[in-house]
Amino acid sequence: MQTQRQVAGSGRVVVVGAGGNVGGAAVRSLARAGIPVRAAGTRPARLRVPADVETVKLDLLDPTTFVEAVRGAAAVFLVRPPAISKVGPTLNAFLDVAWENGVEHVVFSSVTGADTNKVVPHHRVETHLRASGRSWTILRPGFFAQNLADAYRDDVVTRDRIVLPAGQGRAAFIDVRDVGDVAAHVLADPAAHRGAAYTLTGPQALRFTEVAAILSDELGRTITYEPTSALRYLRHVRRQGRPSAQALVQTVLHAGLRRGQAETVDPTLERLLGRSGRTLTEYVHEHRDLWAARA
Repeated sequence: MQTQRQVAGSGRVVVVGAGGNVGGAAVRSLARAGIPVRAAGTRPARLRVPADVETVKLDLLDPTTFVEAVRGAAAVFLVRPPAISKVGPTLNAFLDVAWENGVEHVVFSSVTGADTNKVVPHHRVETHLRASGRSWTILRPGFFAQNLADAYRDDVVTRDRIVLPAGQGRAAFIDVRDVGDVAAHVLADPAAHRGAAYTLTGPQALRFTEVAAILSDELGRTITYEPTSALRYLRHVRRQGRPSAQALVQTVLHAGLRRGQAETVDPTLERLLGRSGRTLTEYVHEHRDLWAARA
């Protein structure tokens, strides 16, 4: 049995959003590293976590759940749920409660460019962290490989296409499993990463024509990339049922690709982990059944 390591003195790491892609990856990476974890979500009984991982109810829209979620915890891994745009009374209020109840270090999974992009909600969380005088680390991952199985999946499955306002911009896709591994690396020794902000990318910057080609090769059918305007994409995402605030953030981030906001391959992930990140081709191959055409 693996010996559990102590983080920031004593106590567990509370993973916010443990039911999502990034939070779930962090839970698994921390557990593999032997770091004690408490997986937090609105429906803890439904969280898919390793058997020895503790679960707790946390609803960022319900402040009465905050104290119990962080009781006895040493650190927090924080993710912004896509549906939450007002971070003041939710994420930032939760951070205040966490610090008041003894949490010593926070790792926030932000987005690339959030330090200067005031449109995205992550900017206001980063500002709150920097003003707090507390111990924190910010991770700024680029576009996730898992977007292909989330934001882009319906178009791929039903229409054999990817529709985005990205023009000919490129994205250095990162696998959320690598983000989880970086989180575990940081939380194994928080003091070494206090006040650091790490930009995280995958090893390749790809145009969406290349992404479509990877899918086509793996699935055995032609997937095309259809560039569109930001306004048309916003309407497209709204028709898919996403809330207005979420649709707007999603549109802003993708439109930024036209200006090269996510095309730089950053060496930080490889430096921290001592290995290269997973490629988009690897991700698609390992999860090819997700895009099987519907009969």
